[in-house]
Amino acid sequence: MGEVSFFYQTEVSFLRDRTKLKNFILKTAQGNRHPIDSLNVIFCDDDYLLSINKQFLRHDFFTDIITFDLSPTPKRLEAELYISIDRVKDNAKSLSIPFYHELHRVIFHGLLHLLGYKDKLKEDQLTMRSMEEKLLKRYFG
Repeated sequence: MGEVSFFYQTEVSFLRDRTKLKNFILKTAQGNRHPIDSLNVIFCDDDYLLSINKQFLRHDFFTDIITFDLSPTPKRLEAELYISIDRVKDNAKSLSIPFYHELHRVIFHGLLHLLGYKDKLKEDQLTMRSMEEKLLKRYFG
């Protein structure tokens, strides 16, 4: 099995059981026939993610996550997830849900993109939300 690594431009205090999360991500990808070789999850602030959004996607707005699939072959995943902790905090507050819940939803959202799920069209957004909820229920039990 591959490797999931966490990096911090800004600290995340609510990511308690990193081993459980890494194993869940690896098993979920494997179960969806997209085994992970390497997944780097980088937690950052709004300004850092905005600079990435501008530089690589030509978007000039804040976002909670940017997913980069760097896989040299479709058979093995190599990727990076950049997550803005500022956006996750704001999302959690506006949705009146715990920060750790929203943080895991965003992580799973990025994973689902890597597994082939899209979210540009309304019907795809509904499917994505449904899959996020399934992963959250499976993870938190």
